[in-house]
Amino acid sequence: MTATEFQKKLAMRITLSRIFMVPVIVALMWPDTLTWNIVAAICFILASITDYYDGYYARKYNAVSNFGKFMDPIADKILVTSVLAMLLAQGKIDAWMVIIILARDNFIGGIRSVAAADQIIIAAKPAGKWKTAMQMIAIPIVIIGNMDPYLPYLDKIGYGVLWVSVILSITSGIEYYLGYLKSRKA
Repeated sequence: MTATEFQKKLAMRITLSRIFMVPVIVALMWPDTLTWNIVAAICFILASITDYYDGYYARKYNAVSNFGKFMDPIADKILVTSVLAMLLAQGKIDAWMVIIILARDNFIGGIRSVAAADQIIIAAKPAGKWKTAMQMIAIPIVIIGNMDPYLPYLDKIGYGVLWVSVILSITSGIEYYLGYLKSRKA
């Protein structure tokens, strides 16, 4: 069965929807009230889920492209870093968290560029996948913040899980670099 034009473009549209959701999420976070934060967190979760579906439909409809492979991680970075910047501005997270996450992402981006120039493909490492999972769990919790008396310490749980993702960011960055060195020697 041949994919329709709509089906061929679906994966890229889903990827781009993640980018288009960023200003919506940030605007919803701006009032920093419980109601708007819950709506922002739900939008963040929905945007995060699209990361699975763009890859799924790209493979299903045989629409995997180099541009899609390039845009998918970019959309993820735009989503996560924009929301982290907003959380930092609201004083809900530490600057060190954002610095480490951004430094790791830039470092990995640089290694990917060099690896691509050397025609080396480095497989994703488990620590990187866990880092992403921890971020996608922690960020909406931190967005929502304190929900006393309903869910006491929710903000602190999210903050702790985000620190776990920061540690996994460092670990996955090291793993990625060592994977590149190993592939280069081979």
